[in-house]
Amino acid sequence: MSGVAELVRPPRLAPGARVAVVAPSGPVPEERLQAGLDVLRGWDLDPVVAPHVLDRHGTFDYLAGTDADRAADLQAAWCDPAVDAVLCARGGYGAQRMADLLDWEAMRAAGPKVFVGFSDITALHEAFATRLGLVTLHGPMAAGIDFIKNARAQEHLRATLFEPETVRVITSGGTPLVPGRARGVTLGGCLALLAADLGTPHARPSARGGLLCLEDVGEEAYRVDRYLTQLLRTGWLDGVGGLLLGSWAECGPYERLRPLLADRLGGLGVPVVENFGFGHCEGALTVPFGIPAELDADAGTLTLDRPALDRPALDRPALDRPS
Repeated sequence: MSGVAELVRPPRLAPGARVAVVAPSGPVPEERLQAGLDVLRGWDLDPVVAPHVLDRHGTFDYLAGTDADRAADLQAAWCDPAVDAVLCARGGYGAQRMADLLDWEAMRAAGPKVFVGFSDITALHEAFATRLGLVTLHGPMAAGIDFIKNARAQEHLRATLFEPETVRVITSGGTPLVPGRARGVTLGGCLALLAADLGTPHARPSARGGLLCLEDVGEEAYRVDRYLTQLLRTGWLDGVGGLLLGSWAECGPYERLRPLLADRLGGLGVPVVENFGFGHCEGALTVPFGIPAELDADAGTLTLDRPALDRPALDRPALDRPS
């Protein structure tokens, strides 16, 4: 079974870059969207809002508009040559419903761009990896409270977008659930979405050789148990290199959840770091997916082999290749 492969890095952003904001999942509060756009303008970016970002589905009020419209917004933004990055406005639910409506061949032809989101956007991180072979950023979203109000979340994402070489060592303050060091290519996201993605056209067959990032929100302990057990029973975790556990907001007291995580993941025999500071938490760190890296569970660090984003094409030698 093939392992997790290194992916193509899109170019980093520069002042004046145009970034499109899309809503692939849940409905977006307008006041939070406007506040997020102000942050992006403060970074000297040129944000544009996709046509259906503020829509609400007529029947299912947990969706930001119809599946077709949400897919059309993402595809149009991605295929627009004037757009340098696509930022998700928020998560919620709905990305799985629209992922199969995207023209992946057209998106591949559009070339690599920056893609940012987390939570429900996990389904798209997986699809971008398997269908486009592209590094994506698990980070704060444009209409998210953390993005609007938290300086650490803002600064870590801004540095990753503009100066990724300055954040090659991601220091979390996390502690070892299972000590040790491990190497692999980063992947992951929301645990429930990874479990739900198994067997779909965009799911990778295994996390073998990867450094798997897991977090979730609003799930009781028995459901976290269910998702982890599902990943274990399918063999999806066989050969994983190491695990980084992020936030478990609204999943009950952590002192109850911690023994469950140790029970389900400790038997894998690989390093596991907890409280790594990504996901549904205050000051969430941005973690790139698709980059080879080293995890030091004891130190609570993830050291990337290379910056998350590449230099602009004009700055690269003609024969520049990943080492």
